[in-house]
Amino acid sequence: MNLKQALYVKTIAEEGGVTAAAKKLYVSQPSLSQMLRLIEEEVGVPLFERGTFRPTYAGERYLHAASVILSANEILEHELQEIRQEESGRLRLGISRQRAPRLLPVVLPEFSRIHPHVALELREEGSATLEQMLRDGEVDLALASTNPVVPGIDYRLIQRETIGILAGAESALVRDLPRGSSIRLEEVRQGPFISLKQGHNIRVIQDLLFREHNLRPTIYLETDSMETAIRVTLTSSCYMLCTDSLSGSLGNFYPLDGHDNLRHFYACVRQGQPIPKYMHTFLDLLERALSPAPQL
Repeated sequence: MNLKQALYVKTIAEEGGVTAAAKKLYVSQPSLSQMLRLIEEEVGVPLFERGTFRPTYAGERYLHAASVILSANEILEHELQEIRQEESGRLRLGISRQRAPRLLPVVLPEFSRIHPHVALELREEGSATLEQMLRDGEVDLALASTNPVVPGIDYRLIQRETIGILAGAESALVRDLPRGSSIRLEEVRQGPFISLKQGHNIRVIQDLLFREHNLRPTIYLETDSMETAIRVTLTSSCYMLCTDSLSGSLGNFYPLDGHDNLRHFYACVRQGQPIPKYMHTFLDLLERALSPAPQL
């Protein structure tokens, strides 16, 4: 049974005959009669009693199936129409692990209120892997701290970041210098350091800086959790390479003097990818969440 057959048989039953049904369907009576004969030949039994056009038992079962098919098609067409109008859809979001717990509780409630019919699929990964996931088609939107140089990706700057050292409460840096003072990396060359594992943006920067300055500090702890790294650092005598966006509000943050950071927080999409209305909404809410509070 196809949609046309389902509609024609349902209309014949509703109108009580072929003539009235043909008029409603804007088709000729002979062509509709021929269609009905072909359907009955195909199913092998009459669907209507001739003369009264009351459905036979087979006709009743056929009409039940036709109603299910037409109803399902109507629902699908409604859903597709909403998608065409960008009122519903699916947003496959990739976001760095350290950003997700800070941003999603702020952005998602308002986003779901504006677009209640958009399904969100979330992937939390290190920034260093999110761009590859985007290029592989695993996510539609990647929010990552990165250097915007990967071919085939369009970058939208969300927030600039400053690289510095987060110092533990018991560290020599906190004891000797006011918080917020600019320092050279050599001042903490001995460590010990708390380090994130491979796959995180800050680990990429850390390894690069250590190589550039020929440093091999003691790594006290290596973890995959930004939250763990920050908490352990703040309650110890250790140091941690970090950004002001993640640790500046916690105190004990010392910007690196002379370091021109090339990696900032970007929204990334594939080049040529259509940007639906709900993705624009998400990005606008994200930028609003990261905007500095107005000074009173």
